[in-house]
Amino acid sequence: MKNKEIAEIFARMGDILEFKGENLFRVNAYRKASRVIQDLTEDIEKIYAEGKLRQIPGVGEGMAEKIEEYLKTGKMSKYEEVKKGVPDGLADLLAIQSLGPKTLAVAHKELGVKNISDLKKVIEDGSLEKLYGMGKKKVENILRGMQLFTASKERIFLGEALPLVEEIIEELKKRVKVKEICPAGSLRRMKETIGDIDILATGKEGRTIIEQFTKLPQVKSVLASGETKGSVVVEGGIQVDLRVVEENSYGSALQYFTGSKAHNIHLREMAKAKGMKISEYGIFSAKGGSASGGKGEKKIGGKNEVDIYSHLDLPFIPPEIREDSGEIEAGLKDALPSLVEYEKVKGDLHVHSVWSDGSATIEEIARAAKEVGYEYIAICDHSQSVKYAGGLSVERLLKQIEEIKTLNQRLSKGSTSGGKGIQILAGSEVDIKANGSLDFPDEVLAKLDLVIAAIHSGFKQNVTERIIKAMHHPCVNIIAHPTGRLISKREGYEIDFDAILKEAVKTGKVLEINAYFDRLDLNDLNCRKAKEFGVKVSIGTDAHHLGQLWMLKLGVGMARRGWLTEKDVINYLPLAQLRSFLK
Repeated sequence: MKNKEIAEIFARMGDILEFKGENLFRVNAYRKASRVIQDLTEDIEKIYAEGKLRQIPGVGEGMAEKIEEYLKTGKMSKYEEVKKGVPDGLADLLAIQSLGPKTLAVAHKELGVKNISDLKKVIEDGSLEKLYGMGKKKVENILRGMQLFTASKERIFLGEALPLVEEIIEELKKRVKVKEICPAGSLRRMKETIGDIDILATGKEGRTIIEQFTKLPQVKSVLASGETKGSVVVEGGIQVDLRVVEENSYGSALQYFTGSKAHNIHLREMAKAKGMKISEYGIFSAKGGSASGGKGEKKIGGKNEVDIYSHLDLPFIPPEIREDSGEIEAGLKDALPSLVEYEKVKGDLHVHSVWSDGSATIEEIARAAKEVGYEYIAICDHSQSVKYAGGLSVERLLKQIEEIKTLNQRLSKGSTSGGKGIQILAGSEVDIKANGSLDFPDEVLAKLDLVIAAIHSGFKQNVTERIIKAMHHPCVNIIAHPTGRLISKREGYEIDFDAILKEAVKTGKVLEINAYFDRLDLNDLNCRKAKEFGVKVSIGTDAHHLGQLWMLKLGVGMARRGWLTEKDVINYLPLAQLRSFLK
């Protein structure tokens, strides 16, 4: 698949054009095309072969021609033209928080900054601070942004790794017989970013399994290929390792390679105190010898992962909470929470449509949600102040509400085959203004099923106070992406999160887990803190096209990492109860 390659080229073109001061509409057109192509679930080469490139949202005639040229020749002449005069490392720096295109242009012209090393140097020697319009505080912000940018480049987004590994596993299953196969490591624990990808499998023909793994279409280069282990590099320079283990050790190996390290150390200490040993090969009753089963040792479990926990008098501990953050102690007291389940979520509570900056119609979104099996889907397009995202005027919002009513009458009846219907909730992602007021009049907000309040500008302007004021508005149900972080480049607002949680309790408001892969906001720690305060959360993908609806799974993963149960997350309420709760 060349989806990622083309998406990266369009994203880079947008960055370079912004640096050069080109029209923002043109810049955003490339970025939108990049996002859409990045999230496509279908191979773009297949789409091209079927003559459907122009049917991709955000891909017009010009973009389609560029994609076609790249697929045919491996090059894009417009990209070569755009990047002339701009060093390769320079455009990368536009992703750094607080370093805008104008500042970067001055730093490039006056100080010769061409890459991350140059930027680090001019920060350290003080020359950046001396530039006109800079100053100590701004440079400190750029330095923090640079550190976050560097760290993010060393990790893989969960939202990129998860579909990749699922694709690899499915393709491998088609080619060779495997009895068991599962990702391990931080990916299985659903951490927001991960290192390399580890996969474990069992099967009779280990070498054949490894050989077929190294021949998968996703593979760009092979690092190692042996009897029981293969290591490859796939698109984006991501390393993927596959281990084939003995069937009677699969459970212990899966537990061992899932981690976390701290969780496993704690288990090994418990085992030692009981006269046992744990390794990737199993759990052994022993007083000496090697951890893999030495002289006098007796293997007492390892085929199934639950064996490791049961022999330590523990219930099975879900992978997402294996961080040695109290889960073992809770297990010993039989006090582990019954975590929310991926398959039981009843709807997505934050989706954008073509009415603002989304790419799908409301009906297309509703039908896609129905296909997944949801009971409801909430359309929450932007409000009028967010002009760059096609925010709706009062008049357009009222028209959208009427369209939703009409669609609900038709779609709520279910299918001719007897399937369930789908209900569309009329919502809005309403901007919280600088003074804490909302972007629509009260009488308009009152007509909505769901009001999500969000901050999109003025990130340093009394954010805590603005959020709290919005929570006191009677029409507001949810605060969207509450901390404002972007994993790749922004730490988030400077807020008093405890104060926000206390007000959420008082006002009965909900905080969102925004499931978009670069947000995952609330993060796991804040989810757990919200639970401790008794604050309910919602999960919304913030999807802007149909290819992003799957990301609800990421939000559920974050909720599980935060120890949340069904009573903590309103997406698990049946429709009638949800409507009652919102009102």
